[in-house]
Amino acid sequence: MINNRLALAISWIWIVGCIQTTREVFVSTLAGNGKMGNKNGPALEASFSNPMAVAADKNGNVFVADSRNNLIRKIDRDGVVSTYAGSGVEGSEDGPARSASFFYPQGIAVDKNGNVYVADTHNSLIRKISPDGLVTTIAGRRPGKLAEAKDSSVRLDNPSGIAVDEDGEAYIADWANDLIRKISPSGKLSIVAGNGSPGSQDGHDTAALFYLPWAVAVDHQNNLYITDSYNNMIRKVSRDGFVTTVAGHKAKGSSNGKGMLASFLHPTGIAVDLEGNIYVADTENHCIRKILPDGEVSTLAGNGIRGSVNGPAREANFYRPFGLAVNDQGDIFVADYENNMIREIRVNK
Repeated sequence: MINNRLALAISWIWIVGCIQTTREVFVSTLAGNGKMGNKNGPALEASFSNPMAVAADKNGNVFVADSRNNLIRKIDRDGVVSTYAGSGVEGSEDGPARSASFFYPQGIAVDKNGNVYVADTHNSLIRKISPDGLVTTIAGRRPGKLAEAKDSSVRLDNPSGIAVDEDGEAYIADWANDLIRKISPSGKLSIVAGNGSPGSQDGHDTAALFYLPWAVAVDHQNNLYITDSYNNMIRKVSRDGFVTTVAGHKAKGSSNGKGMLASFLHPTGIAVDLEGNIYVADTENHCIRKILPDGEVSTLAGNGIRGSVNGPAREANFYRPFGLAVNDQGDIFVADYENNMIREIRVNK
């Protein structure tokens, strides 16, 4: 009888623990009314058009690469959406924020000084927006003319992701070149990993191969994490330049598990929190995955069904989520592309 009661008690504790685990992570809509548009104002009344990337600063603001609108938007800590930069017209003009132009930006990052970096994808340029609202080009070459940047002879090819470390070095997923690049604070452009040929090989810097790498994230030890989108893998570049596969394998799938036992379907956005957990926008699986520091992969949010339902994380759904960002409090922001919304995943502590 005692053993039976003990077993029953343990079972009850396990069940309650599972319920608490599933209920402590919630998905909500941070901004966007679900309709395509470029309306500013209160967060849930504002509109976006296929947002593809998000970045969070230390002051509680969230920046959005509002791709189809050719705009950079800002959601302030009070929940008000505004246009941060861009005229909305396709172009590559530098200058004051609201007169500058972009062409389908797909990556965004913000540094500790409040500078916003943009992977201006269809222009194949990297742009920088200073806190005073001046847009400049810091890497890449415009067709037909030189960019006003260091190494402007280097041609990027549809860069889709960008991240900035504590020292102000910017890392780029140079998507169609199958390269990971770095821009120094002085503007020097160099290759971190890859040799320009598609593949899935691990190894040291240029011996490694990627296949259309989408996004990059940097942790506080200056390790890089990459969504190697067409390899369906998550890759890591250590500080000494060695590339390894953290999770996933070439075959498409949605399996959880450790390291290369897990599978993804065209992963895109990626972010790393202060504890070293990695978050991945598993785009075509319509969910957000989490990779623990030991390599264990789980589904954090999303039930795999297309939709925009909020609520407990595993009951909520997304529709082709792309960009991800995480703030110092561990809140996760998602550019929910087809829903034209910015979603938030919050863990109740």
